[in-house]
Amino acid sequence: MATKTADLISMVESLPVDMKTALVERLLDSLHPSQKEIDALWAKEAEKRVEEIRTGKVKTIPGDEVFRELRKKYSK
Repeated sequence: MATKTADLISMVESLPVDMKTALVERLLDSLHPSQKEIDALWAKEAEKRVEEIRTGKVKTIPGDEVFRELRKKYSK
């Protein structure tokens, strides 16, 4: 089995980058199959949030301010 694995790895290493990328994506999908409906809902939510930031409906808080407040709150 180890020889077959080594042969497979050797073959994959010789592939062009675009084919390696496609292979990695397929392998990751096989480990964690995507749930298209959930993915679509998250994409829609992300677009909504970006639009809320763009239009000023939501105010962003700088990261350093957030971390400062967290340190202040949890360092007690």
